[in-house]
Amino acid sequence: MVIIAILFFIFGFVTWLNGSLIPFLKVICDLNEFEALFVTFVFYIAYTFMALPMSYVIEKTGYKNSMALGLAIMAVGSLLFIPAAQSASFLLFLLALFTLGSGLTILQTASNPYIVCIGPIESAAMRISIMGLINKGAGVIAPLLFTAFILSDIGSLENLSVESKEELASKLIVPYIVMAALLCALIALVKFSKLPELEFERDEMQEQKSIFAFPRVVLGAAALFFYVGIEVIAGDTIGLYGQHLGLTNVTALTSYVMFFMVLGYAVGVAFIPKYLSQKEALTGSALLGILFLTGVVVSSQSHDISEVLWGWSGIRTLPNTVMFVALLGFANALVWPSIWPLALEGLGERTAQGSALLIMAIAGGAILPLIFGKISHVSGDMQSTYLIGIICYIFILLYALKWYKIKSWDEL
Repeated sequence: MVIIAILFFIFGFVTWLNGSLIPFLKVICDLNEFEALFVTFVFYIAYTFMALPMSYVIEKTGYKNSMALGLAIMAVGSLLFIPAAQSASFLLFLLALFTLGSGLTILQTASNPYIVCIGPIESAAMRISIMGLINKGAGVIAPLLFTAFILSDIGSLENLSVESKEELASKLIVPYIVMAALLCALIALVKFSKLPELEFERDEMQEQKSIFAFPRVVLGAAALFFYVGIEVIAGDTIGLYGQHLGLTNVTALTSYVMFFMVLGYAVGVAFIPKYLSQKEALTGSALLGILFLTGVVVSSQSHDISEVLWGWSGIRTLPNTVMFVALLGFANALVWPSIWPLALEGLGERTAQGSALLIMAIAGGAILPLIFGKISHVSGDMQSTYLIGIICYIFILLYALKWYKIKSWDEL
């Protein structure tokens, strides 16, 4: 469990660093909002292209060896940031991000089934919530470290000279060298650990079926597609939204979303399955998401609600509409932990392929934020654009209320 927990920390740190990279690269590479969101597109689209191939790698080499391979690919991706920073080339940054996403794909495909299968299926969401606390805790730390080490002597990213942009880009080199070194150390930790292999009973009937013959998995993947889309929209656009409103230190805003996700995971650890079933947690998450999105769109840019509700000065300075974007983190927290056990239950030896299909759904984090960015750029109204997230929560709600129980497509 300790090794898996470390891996989940790595997932969170690398993934939610993107929220800081987006406004950073927007300035360094002279991008608009739509172009900047290609950071999320390239990173998450790697999951779509690599998930199924990686599931076959897992079946051939085992879960443990696949984790080590994933860490090695991530180390290569980290090192690619060196030439990208030296040249300030957006294409090289995107190549490095795609490589990091590819490594994370095999790690996620191999590690999530461990958490589902090492205990009772009814409490799997609670175990995933524990990993989520670690994952999103890293998500809180990553933007703060980025802001502290990269932007410590720069008050604003606006109106920088060409020389200042080059100097700023070069600051990425050392952190990513350190990241590559740590990932290499983790390879040794995984390879020489006593982490057991997952084993499943053979079921000839199951083996004859395509993974697409299991509606609860396919529909679960679709629900995860929309979930990851709105999760990334909340975490990775809040910095752009703050920049749009003229706020300072916007690269740290992702930490607020992660802070509320950590609170949501804490609720999952405390209440699932004793007080909340996985289905009830998923239903509540969808309803809260719709409520908070409404708050984003209808609330003002003043600070009234933030000042009344929160004593922490950092949160108190957020406009109400930005505050509701941050609160989406709380609504999103229990969606991933709830869908995984509901979708994978009873798959047996098909678990690796089912896991790969669910991981492919992370493509939602590539496609939906890009759509968000395009609509926002064309309309010029970023605040109202958040309404597209309601579609995501409606789909999640349908899965929670009915679709997770479907065993054949005839029942749909």
